[in-house]
Amino acid sequence: MPFFTAGDPDPETTTALVRVASEAGANLCEIGVPYSDPIADGPVIQASYQRALDAGFKLQNVFDMGGVLSNEIHMPLVTMVSYSIIYRVGLQAYVQKAKAAGYSGAIVPDLLVEESSELSAICRGEDFSLIQLVTPTTPKERQVQIAESSSGFLYYVSVTGITGERKSLPENLNESVSWLRGQTDLPICIGFGISGVETAKQLAPVADGLIVGSAIIRRVSEAANREDAKASVAQFIRELRAAMDPS
Repeated sequence: MPFFTAGDPDPETTTALVRVASEAGANLCEIGVPYSDPIADGPVIQASYQRALDAGFKLQNVFDMGGVLSNEIHMPLVTMVSYSIIYRVGLQAYVQKAKAAGYSGAIVPDLLVEESSELSAICRGEDFSLIQLVTPTTPKERQVQIAESSSGFLYYVSVTGITGERKSLPENLNESVSWLRGQTDLPICIGFGISGVETAKQLAPVADGLIVGSAIIRRVSEAANREDAKASVAQFIRELRAAMDPS
């Protein structure tokens, strides 16, 4: 599940990268909505948000991109979006606009489970997934609460801290995810810290999916041009697919 920042470096490149990701074997794609006060994002994604905002990116551009892509690709698209943006638009209005644009759900990293009931009910009524996060420090009882108010899949944060590539992941990660799997029927997808093939192989036995952001955004930012970015991202996604499913 690749993550791309909408509008970094421009909407046309983001749209092209999502197309390439689909062709390379991605199963779902996250579109990050640029935000001036990122939540839990490391320096790579923070910088991409700032580049997009400096270039004049607006929320409507996210909906416009979804409208184009949903007619061209078959994998689901979800937004990664701050609850403050949803709240400003209006809960019902945001969900309806995103769904009309072809998005299947939203990951809302700063939505407290105690305050999620209204948005959760709206999403269920609109057949739109509300994807919430569980972290290594989330108490087990709270993990179950989060799972019960979520739909689509659960986003399991692999490490304590911010997003970014890491050479190793916690030793008890697989055990923690296995416990959560016994508490919910939702697929569990793991994000934060996945840097490449080795971490993908480590998580393949317990993950229903891997969410990869910083490693992809770094490749986009380091590319000399759009074509180089597309080639680099496509190759990386193919490598991750092979690591997850060696057969």
